[in-house]
Amino acid sequence: MGTPELISPRSPRVVAARRLAKRNFRSKERLFIAEGPQAVREAVDHRTGGRTTLVELFTTVEAAERYPDIVDAARAAGARVHYAADTVLAEVSQTVTPQGLVGVCHFLDSPFEEILAAKPRLVAVLAHVRDPGNAGTVLRCADAAGADAVVLTDASVDLYNPKSVRASVGSHFHLPVAVGVPVAEAVAGLKAAGVRILAADGAGTDDLDAELDAGTMGGPTAWIFGNEAWGLPEETRALADAVVRVPIHGKAESLNLATAAAVCLYASARAQRAAGGCRSVTQN
Repeated sequence: MGTPELISPRSPRVVAARRLAKRNFRSKERLFIAEGPQAVREAVDHRTGGRTTLVELFTTVEAAERYPDIVDAARAAGARVHYAADTVLAEVSQTVTPQGLVGVCHFLDSPFEEILAAKPRLVAVLAHVRDPGNAGTVLRCADAAGADAVVLTDASVDLYNPKSVRASVGSHFHLPVAVGVPVAEAVAGLKAAGVRILAADGAGTDDLDAELDAGTMGGPTAWIFGNEAWGLPEETRALADAVVRVPIHGKAESLNLATAAAVCLYASARAQRAAGGCRSVTQN
């Protein structure tokens, strides 16, 4: 382990991994990049269709010495492990300061029908979300709030964009995510599954605090979150059972998408875990 085996950026393995920075190559190969010890550790532990999600691991010698448990687990799981020079790792990495571990992973999105069949109680629907960092952060918020699934509509950013993967900090591997679902189809399917649809919008007619006070948020709920700049179009708001605004009690003009999503998802999580909610108060 004292000498890296990959020393040329033109190595076929390096070139193949570097191409995954582009969406068309990710879609063709159904592979994506996960960087850093946290994301790679999650990928090693994750299974997709009965197989280990991690396909390959590129590591510097220094990183392998710092994280021997991750490297050993990757090898034991059947992933190919490549020791790479720092300059080679930098070619594969999508960050300015690589952490020395870069994993190539199988796609892990779930069919929307499977999400519905699992009778979800809390879902985040990303409609028209174009910023990959925001998409990854909302996915992380949904994971932290105990959501059962996330749905990215066909008008939203790529789930496997490197910025989205980094922003989720491993949450890509924690809960089912459906991609490419038309928003009307997503809403119709969730409603048929008994899920109430709430659209988050700063100009909403209903107030989040009022919804909580009225005790209407304890049942299965899906939140629709819209575009960072212009919110949700009227045709999407019209699909919802209610259009809800997060109250602004101070002088701030508004909340950004990820912050608003965190507030809404945690409000639902608390209501669902209260007496009479759709989740047991003893459930983690």
